[in-house]
Amino acid sequence: MAQRSNFRRQPEQRTFAGECPVHGVVDRSEVEQFDGSMLTRPCKQCQFHGLRVSPQGSEEHSQALANLQAESVNSALIGSGITPRFAGSTFATYRATTPSMTLALETCQGYADNFGEHFQAGRNLLLCGNVGNGKTHLASSIVQHVIRQHRAVAVITTAAEIIRVFKRSMDRNAGYTEGDVINELASFDLLVIDEVGAQAGTHYELSVLHEVLDRRYNLIRPTVVVSNMNAKGLGQYIGERALDRLRENKALLVGFTWESERGRA
Repeated sequence: MAQRSNFRRQPEQRTFAGECPVHGVVDRSEVEQFDGSMLTRPCKQCQFHGLRVSPQGSEEHSQALANLQAESVNSALIGSGITPRFAGSTFATYRATTPSMTLALETCQGYADNFGEHFQAGRNLLLCGNVGNGKTHLASSIVQHVIRQHRAVAVITTAAEIIRVFKRSMDRNAGYTEGDVINELASFDLLVIDEVGAQAGTHYELSVLHEVLDRRYNLIRPTVVVSNMNAKGLGQYIGERALDRLRENKALLVGFTWESERGRA
């Protein structure tokens, strides 16, 4: 039996009896979409016929493949951890009104566009600086882009949530262990850890984040770290050794130093 994910949820589904123009009354289902809507799936028999029976290159086969691909991307987006508030956050919707904001946008978009190269190198990205500067917006944009364009498994979560999941593993009825958590977080093609530095900074919290980052470092898996602190201040929350490793191999650093956009409503 597959281990239940602690970070990637599955889309909600609903089954019902529906009409198919070809097969009559059949069991149908609708599945939750990343934009919050529900979409009715194709008839299972039609989908099977398109994939397995129809000739390759035919309209039926191409449509069935497109259905399969769209469902895979939608499932990856819903499982990405992007919250409804940031579901519409893309590079196109980021308002860059100063040269510094434009540089931040271009660096993040370049990281996402060239993710294949950064993935191979295990190259990290640090987004550090003031609150209200759009760091989570850009981090969510990166996650969306690498899922849609590179078909990567990408997840954004907070440092606090990682620590909560670790703590829950201590319960004998948790159904998973600390090792399971480490293995899952290390398995993602891209992991974005948001709000690093917002936690209390205890020795336990530091050791948890250090272990996650260290495992990904050893597997050459890229990580994006998002923090309201400057890069130097991260060491007290993830450990100096982990910070040093994050910076290896030409890691990218974006400083967010302008006034908060939230106060300009």
